[in-house]
Amino acid sequence: MHKTVALGAAVLGALVAWRPIATIAQAGGLRAKATIKGEGVTGTATFREIDAHTKGMTDSSFSTGLKGVEITVDVTGLKPGAHGAHIHAVGKCDPPGFMTAGGHFDPGPASNTDPDMNHPFHMGDLPNLVADAKGHATMTVITTRVTLGPGPLSLFGADGTALVVHANPDQGVTGEAKSGLSGGPRLACGVIEKE
Repeated sequence: MHKTVALGAAVLGALVAWRPIATIAQAGGLRAKATIKGEGVTGTATFREIDAHTKGMTDSSFSTGLKGVEITVDVTGLKPGAHGAHIHAVGKCDPPGFMTAGGHFDPGPASNTDPDMNHPFHMGDLPNLVADAKGHATMTVITTRVTLGPGPLSLFGADGTALVVHANPDQGVTGEAKSGLSGGPRLACGVIEKE
């Protein structure tokens, strides 16, 4: 199953509304990749910097001046149904449980990386991956919540980042710490690395 979702711009420290955006690929833009692994689960995630446009795919008069990141995730070995998928705050994927990946990526003075609190407003929050009857899931999303270049929202800060796939669906709501609302157990993890 393949779905494409566009995520809107976020203002650090403010309540975020996601909105559809159209994009055009930037030739020679920054790229990154994660090889996702877990018990019986494998996949990849690719990250590509793009120009974000408010309207039109090639008309530069609608350029926002913002950069977006197109994220494509392709995973096999999942149970059919929805699975939480997030960018986590630390670039480590040590089994068991991949807890070394830390909480959800959410830099800034008012950040809260607890996966279940301040959710779904973390910079690393993504839509659910939805696996088909054969356990295959793929999605492409576009976000302006993170960057591949330098800056406070960069996926390549001092601690790095990782993409984590969870056993359960992300409910998309804020809950108590360790409530599991954001997807529960971590099934698979991949460190995000520059290409």
